[in-house]
Amino acid sequence: MDERNFNEAKNTSKKVLLISSSGGHWVQLSRLVPSLVSCNLYFASTDKSYQSTVPDGHFFYVPDASRTDTVFKILAQAITVLLTIIRVNPQVVITTGAAPGFFAVFFAKKMGKKTIWIDSIANVWEISMSGSRAIKHSDLMVTQWPHLDSELGAKYFGSVI
Repeated sequence: MDERNFNEAKNTSKKVLLISSSGGHWVQLSRLVPSLVSCNLYFASTDKSYQSTVPDGHFFYVPDASRTDTVFKILAQAITVLLTIIRVNPQVVITTGAAPGFFAVFFAKKMGKKTIWIDSIANVWEISMSGSRAIKHSDLMVTQWPHLDSELGAKYFGSVI
């Protein structure tokens, strides 16, 4: 495929928002990028420094928050995720967690988007708390551990690491 055809194909391809917390969640999410090369990719995370690793300026910062933070901090994260989804208007949202991923699948599903939750490989013995709450808003829940296949409806296809 020449460059012109590649760009035309990319312009008509699916718009995908990849969103996660920083650290291991981001590393696992980044490993999915080669399999999504034909899509228009947008990224969001809780670490501003990741912007330098994302091409075309398709990065959105989301303030970090977790269940141990104040309600205001969690609310700020949820609103930022909602505004990011409205701005990007993706057809598909993919996340590896945690809190920003939960809010992303929650809001995206309400807007009729396809949602995929990939539970972090760190969750060896059970589906994560965020994942167990996100499952009812996810079109597909993926676990990276074969013994967790079918737990809460999760599917195992392998791991990203």
